Amino acid sequence: MKWENNRQSDQIEDRRASGGGVLGGGGAPRRVGGRGVGLGTIAIALVAGWIFGINPMTILGVLGGAGDLAAPVEQSAPAASTGQPSDPMGQFVASVLGGTEDVWTTVFQQSGAQYQKPRLVLFRGATPTACGTGQAAMGPFYCPGDQKVYIDLSFYDTLRQQLGAPGDFAQAYVIAHEVGHHVQNLMGVTDQMEQARRRVSEREYNALSVRLELQADCFAGIWAHHNHKTNAILEPGDVEEALNAAAAIGDDALQRKSQGTVVPDSFTHGTSEQRQRWFHKGLETGSVKACDTFNTRSL
Repeated sequence: MKWENNRQSDQIEDRRASGGGVLGGGGAPRRVGGRGVGLGTIAIALVAGWIFGINPMTILGVLGGAGDLAAPVEQSAPAASTGQPSDPMGQFVASVLGGTEDVWTTVFQQSGAQYQKPRLVLFRGATPTACGTGQAAMGPFYCPGDQKVYIDLSFYDTLRQQLGAPGDFAQAYVIAHEVGHHVQNLMGVTDQMEQARRRVSEREYNALSVRLELQADCFAGIWAHHNHKTNAILEPGDVEEALNAAAAIGDDALQRKSQGTVVPDSFTHGTSEQRQRWFHKGLETGSVKACDTFNTRSL
């Protein structure tokens, strides 16, 4: 992936120097008018399942939070942050985020709206968020309560070493997916999901969650489509890296590895094939309308 000469976002909060000290509002991030579980959560659950012999789907239930997930939590004081990151990985993240800002600013302008940039927080171990305490074990996630994406970069080691999904474009896909959830929040999709949670059964909500996640995958594809047209970021093998990452964290792949059977009614993120297909649809079309996973019969 060619990213070195791209514009770097100034919406970075680098909290890595503060480590994972004592934080208020303990526990895993909870949803505040939206989701608090990110793309990396299922990957972390799979690794934990391998290590501890626990069903990853059970871990996901804990990490996702049971019960009243929409209840607000008190946000503790933000951890100290430095200026723009100077290390290569920090600069890579800032460059990818800058690309998402450029793409979505243009897309929103074309529809007569204004894009509100999210901030991206780099942290180590744990950090306070408006959704509770963010922890490295959660993997990357988006918190709608403060409109920030949170990433402990050690997740990329997990992605490469444990899940067999190496490559810088796979890493960029992770960021673009979480920014996709921010776009959904701006579009009102997140609020609609929370309203639906109160009306439907768990099985029905799981099905809606799959559509939410697949749309975020498709939105990640939109970023890749337009950013490549503008900055020629794609190199041979990059698309395959993203598709490989999407396949590694499909619900069916997780269940098959952990329990030997697949239970579609418990899916919350989509199958490997679905995640690959919807990312590729966004990549091919660059169209938000093409990413309408909620009104399509076939996912």
